[in-house]
Amino acid sequence: MTARRSIAVPGLHHGPTPIPLASRVGPLLISSAVLGQDPATGEVPEGVEEQVVLVFANVRRILAAGGADVADVAKLTFLVRDRAARAAIDEQWLGMFPDPDSRPARHTQTADLPPMFAVQCEVIAMVADDQKEQS
Repeated sequence: MTARRSIAVPGLHHGPTPIPLASRVGPLLISSAVLGQDPATGEVPEGVEEQVVLVFANVRRILAAGGADVADVAKLTFLVRDRAARAAIDEQWLGMFPDPDSRPARHTQTADLPPMFAVQCEVIAMVADDQKEQS
């Protein structure tokens, strides 16, 4: 049986709750909510665009900590307070996944997020090479 391992990234957290940023079971990596939090300051900017930029950067950090990269992503799910955030998501999406023939699945839905968050994301990735995993 494959052991489950919690994924942590310095500077990113879910406050005092005992929830890891992601979990890795064998080649499967699934995140918890990825937020637009600046890992250097712990702050969440007010603007949607700034939060979305940080969400995508934090997705990359979480993937790397779990031994994955963007090529391993199978699906991203976005929860947004306002559907207008899709424009900012689309801009970053195209930067992360420029090849229209090699993009993961994606779903965006509105949600009653905590007041400081305009967007959050969840990622599912399948890591092909266990040797990439970081300690």
